[in-house]
Amino acid sequence: MDLTHIDEHGRARMVDVTEKAETSRVAVAKGTVSMKAETLERIRQGGIAKGDVLGVAQVAGIMAAKQTSNLIPMCHPLAITSARLNFKIIPPETVEIKSSVKVTGKTGVEMEALTAVSVAALTIYDMCKAIDKTMVIGEIRLIEKMGGKSGHFIREEYLEQ
Repeated sequence: MDLTHIDEHGRARMVDVTEKAETSRVAVAKGTVSMKAETLERIRQGGIAKGDVLGVAQVAGIMAAKQTSNLIPMCHPLAITSARLNFKIIPPETVEIKSSVKVTGKTGVEMEALTAVSVAALTIYDMCKAIDKTMVIGEIRLIEKMGGKSGHFIREEYLEQ
C-alpha cells in the first residue's frame, strides 16, 4: 500500500476525497498517564489545586478532537458528530483514557480520536505537574475503527474483550 499523503514527486499532499462517498465512521483510541500513587489518590479525592482534573481533561480532549485539522497538517476539517472521553482509574498509579469519535463523512476520524487522548493526557500532566514531575504519558494507540473503504479494524489484543 502506498503512503497516501505523499505525491508522485515525494512531496506532502492532502488526500483528495472529493469523489469519496460519505459514510458513518467511528474511531476509538486509548492512552495512559502513570503517576505516583499519591497523585492518583489526590485526583480521586479532588485534591488538586487547579480543580477537577478529569473533568477538565475531558473537555480538553473533546476540544482537541474538534481542532485536529488545525494541529495535524494533512488532516481534513471534519464536522464531528460525537466525541466522548472516559477515564478509568487503575490503582495504584494509572489513569487510562479512552476516546470515541464519530462522523458521517468522506474520511475517517482516527486522528481525531488519537488527538483527543493525547490532549487529555497532556491536560492531566499540566494539572498535576506541580506535585508530580515523574508522570509518564504512554501507550497512545488506535483500538478500533469502523466505516470507510478500508472497513473494520480492531487491535488484536481487544478481539477477546
